[in-house]
Amino acid sequence: MKIINYFKESYSELVHKVSWPTLKELTNSAVIVLIASLLIALVVWIMDISFETIMKFVYEALI
Repeated sequence: MKIINYFKESYSELVHKVSWPTLKELTNSAVIVLIASLLIALVVWIMDISFETIMKFVYEALI
């Protein structure tokens, strides 16, 4: 009986108490996440290229 009551209360809370975002809010949030992800990927890529260049310079100086 507790499990049935739990599911009834969960359903009631999801339907009546949760405020769901509108399509416009959801789209705006998705665009922000996409842009932030691309910027972070770009920064990591630049750091990778920089580190590779520095390491090539150091190893060529040693050889």
